[in-house]
Amino acid sequence: MTQTSDNVTWLTQEAYDQLKAELEHLSGPARTEIAMKIAAAREEGDLRENGGYHAAKEEQGKQELRVRQLTQLLEAAKVGEAPAATGVVAPGMVVTIAFDGDPDDTLDFLLASREYASSDIETYSPQSPLGTGVNGKKIGEDAEYELPNGKKAKVRILEAKPYKA
Repeated sequence: MTQTSDNVTWLTQEAYDQLKAELEHLSGPARTEIAMKIAAAREEGDLRENGGYHAAKEEQGKQELRVRQLTQLLEAAKVGEAPAATGVVAPGMVVTIAFDGDPDDTLDFLLASREYASSDIETYSPQSPLGTGVNGKKIGEDAEYELPNGKKAKVRILEAKPYKA
């Protein structure tokens, strides 16, 4: 679970451990593996036309970006419990909304950062238009957010409960 507030990211112990393990893997074994791929590709000759070399360098760049992202996230992280069931929408909660107040046109989603996206439930970032619109609203309240085409959409908060992995 994540709750972001003034650059602090709240994580459960399980989420913190998972992200820390990913960082350790990317900083250690994965870094060595990519260096070996680059060295092997370099030995193949002319680097200007060496597809394997360029692919390995691109993979290295993506991996190093992820290392920086994880490092920043974990440095700002506070380990704690998931938000309490207060009836107020907050990051780390599963939210049920009704579009235009229609109780038959609903959506359940997890309000959390992309690190917690799962195949079990759709995930929206608190910084997304929908996330920004519903964050802090109470059950029964209406929220409004901007669609990609610039129009506004209205939803009603039907439920907000802590996410259980």
